[in-house]
Amino acid sequence: MVGHVAIMWTPMAGMDPELYAAATRGDVARLAQLVSSSGAGILVHMTPQFNTAVHIAASHGHRGFVKEALKVGHVAIMWTPMAGMDPELYAAATRGDVARLAQLVSSSGAGILVHMTPQFNTAVHIAASHGHRGFVKEALKVNEELLVSRNNDSDTPLHLAARAGKLDVAEHLINLAQVQAWRWPKEDYIQSPVSMKNDSGNTALHEAVQNHRTAVALMLIEAEPNCIYLLNERMESPLHIAAREGLLDVVVKIVEIPRVENQLNPYETFSGTALHQAVLGDHIRIMKILLKRRPELTDRTDLSANNALHYAAERNRGGMVKILLNKRIELAYRRNKDGHPPLHVAVRYGSTQAIMGILSKCPDTAEMEMLADGLNRNAFHIAVVSDMVDSLKCLLKHVHSKGIVNRADQEGNTPLHLAVKLGRPQSSRLLLRDWRVDPCLVDRDGQTARSLIEGQQILHSSMIHLWKELKKQEYYKCKNKQIPPIRTPDWWSEFSRYIEVRMGTYTLVATLIATVTFSSTFTMPGGYDQQNGTAVLGHHAAFKLFVIANTLAMLSSIIVVFAFIWARREVQDFRSSQVAWSHWLTSAWLAYFVIAMGCSTPAVMFVMLGKEVFTTPV
Repeated sequence: MVGHVAIMWTPMAGMDPELYAAATRGDVARLAQLVSSSGAGILVHMTPQFNTAVHIAASHGHRGFVKEALKVGHVAIMWTPMAGMDPELYAAATRGDVARLAQLVSSSGAGILVHMTPQFNTAVHIAASHGHRGFVKEALKVNEELLVSRNNDSDTPLHLAARAGKLDVAEHLINLAQVQAWRWPKEDYIQSPVSMKNDSGNTALHEAVQNHRTAVALMLIEAEPNCIYLLNERMESPLHIAAREGLLDVVVKIVEIPRVENQLNPYETFSGTALHQAVLGDHIRIMKILLKRRPELTDRTDLSANNALHYAAERNRGGMVKILLNKRIELAYRRNKDGHPPLHVAVRYGSTQAIMGILSKCPDTAEMEMLADGLNRNAFHIAVVSDMVDSLKCLLKHVHSKGIVNRADQEGNTPLHLAVKLGRPQSSRLLLRDWRVDPCLVDRDGQTARSLIEGQQILHSSMIHLWKELKKQEYYKCKNKQIPPIRTPDWWSEFSRYIEVRMGTYTLVATLIATVTFSSTFTMPGGYDQQNGTAVLGHHAAFKLFVIANTLAMLSSIIVVFAFIWARREVQDFRSSQVAWSHWLTSAWLAYFVIAMGCSTPAVMFVMLGKEVFTTPV
């Protein structure tokens, strides 16, 4: 009995009321009766503050009670884990050496099992994580209290066996827990070994599901069905995790269990329902099973009021979007706490498949506006603000209403106004290419998109080209409308100086390249044959490549020089366009020139040295 008591270090949940009363009164006789009837192990029971009966009696000054309690194998002070584990015991637990375990217990006593690693793992923890059922079985025969021992993370041996997928060990631990079921009344099932939680709030079932240990998970569900309702610290049930991880068999097993209405239903949590998790994991079969067996999940939301369609829209699950809308089309019209319907969420995340899926079933959702911020912006506004060009393309293709495309928000901004104000050149060009977009509309301040650009200080070159396009469209579409007059922007003079500098630079570089390449035409690498006047290296591939590259470089540079001479006499619009395409042409003839120079050098070396090029000493 003494050896058995010495390893009862783990505090049992709750103290026997009779023991608590006896310790408070200092009733030694009642203590003797309780130890006689329940065994010395009763003294390991503690209050929620981890006070043993000895703590209570000592605080009340009952010396006799303390003295008698300490006589029972010093149980009351042995619950603190021993520092460090015997190396022989550690090795035996790692190997699953049952014979060595018996020798150690015989020579050192059962108290050796109270020794722990720095992480508070007992020998049973170690053996369980390695799958040594025989070792675990023999160790628990010495003291069954190790069944509920906890390490530094509050993991029991069953947690570790479930995490590692050690089915045999988990089966033995579950069977032993069921044999000792009298310790944990049905109304207190959460304290049974199968239902105990670690510091992360995970039961053994959570651990099995998180680590894809399907066989262990199914066995745990069979042993304790109530575990399926328990939530961890992340407010996730085993069903949440199984749905996200794609464990089809586990999901089927759980949904087949009849629901108990008074159990905690994990709805409206941070992670949503199991249906939300199935969408996140992209497990369409599991989603279909949940919709069939748990149809009420369709209407449930997470803490941000996102339903499953919001999740599918965010993750661009086009197939799931269609299935959810076929099940409950109203989902497309429900908003989250930010005021976004699923279509807006899809637009914000660039989920084009989801956008098409929603618009194909509910085309009128394009009219929905975000009301929460008071700006009343529709999907087109959201696409521009989020700078999601693909979303904008998709909307322009599948939304056919002209009014929605030109709809102004509460501040009078159409999507085109917003694109200009926020500096979104790609979105602006996309909108202008659509015949439905009206460039003549003014915002609350009476500004068109074109006049907004004129009022800005510093612009990117792409916005300058956009300004030119807006002027052109206004000329054709706004003749009979009152719009702000065209004025010379403040940035135009600076832009003109920039064009002049760039033209001068390009002209100088192009002239130098033209001069060098022209002279190379008459001074070919290797020279000319004095008899027939042909190039000596004319039959070599490298020489032919040199001639082609040199010719292209010379012609390109000459074109650039003459283009800029011509551009100096033209209007500013023409000059800027000349600089734009000359910039692209410059990179081409520079490349040709480098190729020409590179090809000429090896060609001469090979002709002059031949094979000696590889043998000439350095």
